[in-house]
Amino acid sequence: MNQQTKLSQKPESLAETQTQTQAETQSVRECASSDELLRADAVQTPVPPEIAARLKKSAAQIQPPAARSWWKTLLGR
Repeated sequence: MNQQTKLSQKPESLAETQTQTQAETQSVRECASSDELLRADAVQTPVPPEIAARLKKSAAQIQPPAARSWWKTLLGR
């Protein structure tokens, strides 16, 4: 009877191992470039509220560049 309990436990542990392996492979992601890796990480990582507020405040203070005339762009002046 002791052998039967050992045999019945193996399929359960095998199923658990397969489930863990599937979960690990789903969380692994290959990125072609560092930019892609950073974008994927940014999607998963929440920005702290204090930093988000400071970033919004800083972005609001930035002035857009003045539009150049087409002829200044063409002549390079």
